[in-house]
Amino acid sequence: MPTQTVFRFPHRATFTDLISHTEPISPVSKHELLIRIRAVSLNSRDLQVATKKYPFPVTNGLIPCSDGAGDIVEVGDAVLGFRKGDRVVISFDLANLAYIDGVLAQYVVRPAASVVRVPPTARQSYCELAALVCTGVTAWNGLFGNCTGGVALTALVIGKAAGATTIITSSSDEKLESVKAKFQPDYCINYKKTPDWAAEALKIVGEKGVDHIIEIGGVRTIEQSVKAIAYGGVISVIGYLTGFDPSKMPNVPLLALGKSCVVRGVLIGPKCMLDDLYTFADRAGLRLPAEKGFGFTREDIVAAYEELDSGRGIGKICIRLD
Repeated sequence: MPTQTVFRFPHRATFTDLISHTEPISPVSKHELLIRIRAVSLNSRDLQVATKKYPFPVTNGLIPCSDGAGDIVEVGDAVLGFRKGDRVVISFDLANLAYIDGVLAQYVVRPAASVVRVPPTARQSYCELAALVCTGVTAWNGLFGNCTGGVALTALVIGKAAGATTIITSSSDEKLESVKAKFQPDYCINYKKTPDWAAEALKIVGEKGVDHIIEIGGVRTIEQSVKAIAYGGVISVIGYLTGFDPSKMPNVPLLALGKSCVVRGVLIGPKCMLDDLYTFADRAGLRLPAEKGFGFTREDIVAAYEELDSGRGIGKICIRLD
C-alpha cells in the first residue's frame, strides 16, 4: 500500500510538539476524491488548536490545518463533475466545529460534496487558492453574504475589486506602507497613533459613515466600529483578536439600536460561497495576500507557526508541498 508523510500534534501543548509520521494513503470510496495537497494556508485558528486555546472540542493526535489546495489524483466511481488533474480546494466543514483531521499531509480523501473545482482559467497559485478557503469566504460572506491580517487584506482585495472605497487599519506604519504598496487601499489609519479611529474614518467618508465594517478585534473595538458605521450599515463580526474581558464589554444592543445597524456574526461560509468566490477571483484576476511560503518539513512548518505567532507578517502564511 502506498504511503505518505503526515504531520500530527500528539498533545497540543505547543506548536513545537509537531511530529512527522509515515502513514498509508487512505482508499477512496465511491463518493470521495483523493487529493494531492500542493499548498496549505495557516489561520489564527490553527495556532489556537496547537496551543489548547481553541474554544471547541479537539482530539489529541490530530492532523492540523483546514485550508488546502491541490490536484485530484483519484475520483470515486459515483462522483460527477470532477476529473483527475483538476485543481481544487477543500471547503471548511461548518457542521463540525470540533476539530477533525486537517490537510497537513501529502494526500487527503474528502467527500466530493465538500470540494470546489477551481476554474481552469484561474491564474492564482496554489498558495493563493489555499489562502481563500477560510479568510476569503469569511470576507466574502461579510461583504456580500446574507444566506492587516489575512481576513482584513482579503476583504480589502475583494472590496476594491467590487468598486468599494476602502479603509484599512493597523497598529504599524510599516505594515500600512507595505499594504499601500501591494494592495492600494484608498485610506489607511494607524489605530495605535489614532485610538479614536472611528472619528478619523468619519473625516474621510463624511458624517454619513462607513457602509460596511469587517470587525476583527472584538470587545475592545466594537464600540469604535458602531461609532463609524453608517445608519443602517452592516458590521460583520468575524474575530476576537483583542481577547474577551466582560468588564470592558460595551452595551452593543443599545449602540446598534442607536445606529439601526446590523451586527452580524460571520463564521466562514457555506460551500456555495466558496464556489462563487473562486469564480469571482478568476474573472477579476485577483492576486491574493499569500505573502510568505514555507517548506513541507517539520522545521519549516514550525517556523511557519512561529511567524504566525509573532504577528510580524502581512497577509497569509502558507506551506508549499509542490
